[in-house]
Order: sequence, then structure tokens, then C-alpha cells
Amino acid sequence: MKKVLITGAGSYIGASFETYAAAHYKDRLSTSDVDMTDGSWKEKDFSPFDIVFHVAGLAHADTGKVDEAVKKKYYAVNTDLAIEAAQKAKESGVRQFVFMSSAIVYGNSAPYGRQKRITKDTKPRPANFYGDSKWQAAKGVRKLESDTFTVTVLRPPMIYGKGSKGNYPVLAELAKKLPVFPDVQNERSMLYIENLCEFLCQVMIRSEGGIFWPQNAEYSSTSELVKLIAKANRHNIRISKAWNWAVSLAGKMPGKAGSLADKAFGSMSYDQSMSRYDFDYQIFSLRQSVKRTEQ
Repeated sequence: MKKVLITGAGSYIGASFETYAAAHYKDRLSTSDVDMTDGSWKEKDFSPFDIVFHVAGLAHADTGKVDEAVKKKYYAVNTDLAIEAAQKAKESGVRQFVFMSSAIVYGNSAPYGRQKRITKDTKPRPANFYGDSKWQAAKGVRKLESDTFTVTVLRPPMIYGKGSKGNYPVLAELAKKLPVFPDVQNERSMLYIENLCEFLCQVMIRSEGGIFWPQNAEYSSTSELVKLIAKANRHNIRISKAWNWAVSLAGKMPGKAGSLADKAFGSMSYDQSMSRYDFDYQIFSLRQSVKRTEQ
């Protein structure tokens, strides 16, 4: 039985992992969590734990017009806190540190109409302070790796599932209300929360270290995802190319409008070969995952 300490009490990923591990691996993994919002975590004894799973962080940044104080906060939480937690874990004799990074370290999605396929040879190139804060954290925690301290870094694409935040619930609201939606053939890597949780259980049980790029077994497109969500909610929606001109126009607009269009309809995917490992974690297909999310 391995004991896992989750640094980030109440987080979506942390809470989902706790529930999943208890349901599927209760004889292999036990979990506890600690709140990282104040300095009290520094008094927490890490020594009884075999693994520290670090999920605490600031996400979904509006990187448009922000002041230096906001940027400083992102580095303090996403970078400095992660490295401090890893150092404490190592000094306490913890054997494995699992860090949740993000595909954001590779920059933004390609603009509408273009492709962006990431391979193992693609170098991280953050487009803003949010992405850079995650990139600097990953570099910092990996420097602590040793023969007795395994560091596991995950760079997942967009994570979704029941209760998730971010882009998925916004898209779901549109899918349940709109009568028609543009027919855009973009390519997106995504990761369903239960597929992620299975992946986490596997790397923890196996003590796998290194950089990992978990994703669903299938790519998705925004239009396909909207269609699946609408179907799961018994809502009739028509996918039509008649509105693609509006997407193209929005993508060419400066500022936030263009950025939102690229985020919704742009492409960003991992080469599938990056995400195949010696264990099976892609247990739910895209169609099944949307159904489970919406039910």
C-alpha cells in the first residue's frame, strides 16, 4: 500500500483522483490531502508518505491586460510553491513527486485554419506568463530528481469531465442551447478526467518517472464535441459550414475576440505516439466520456 499526499485540498483533479483511487485501487493506494493556500502546509509531516501529488496552482489565466502583481502571484504559486513542496518531499524521504504541468508550456493553439502537432522533439515555448510559470516549475522540480527521489511530470491537454471548469462547460452550454454550430475541422488533444486518474494510479503504482503526455485515444474537433454534447442532452443541433465565415472573421480580429476564436476553434494536438505507454489508461472513448460527463 502506497500512501499519497495530495497538495491542493479541494482541487478538481485532486478530488477526482481521491475518489477514483478509492473506488479502483483501494488495496494499492491510500490518499490524504493538505491545503496549500496558507503557510500551514509547511508544518505538515510529509515523512509518512510514499508519494506527493502536487496539483495546487493557478490556472485559466486571462493573460491580456494584467499588472506585474498578478504575474508575480502566478510565479509564486505555480513555480515557487511547486519547487518548495518538492524540496520538502525530498527532505522528508518521500520516494516520488508527481507534478501536474500542462500543454500550455508549448504555447497557444494554432490560429483557425492551421495545424499544430506537438512531438517529443517539440521544445516548450510558453506564450505568456501563465505558461512560463508552469515551465519554470517543471524545470525546478526535475532538478531535484535523484536515485532515491523520482520526479514525474505530466503535461496533459485540456482536461474535462463532470464538474470540470474551463472551456468544456462553456462549450457545453452552447451545445445545449444553439440550433446551429459552425462545422470546423480542427484537431484537439483532450483528456477525460477518469482516463487521467487511471494514468495517475498506474504511474504511482509503478513508480514511473520522467515527462509524460497523457491524452485520449482519439483526437476531437470543436464541432464534433458540440455534436456529442448536444446528443447526450437530447438536443437537436445542426452542424453547418454556412457559419464558418464568422469563425474566420473572428479569428482575424485583434485582441480578446481573436484570442477566444483561436482557443475555441484552433488546433493543438499531441502526436499519439507520445502518449502510448506500457499500461492501458485510455479506458473511455471520446463518445463514452462525453456521455458520462453529461449524464
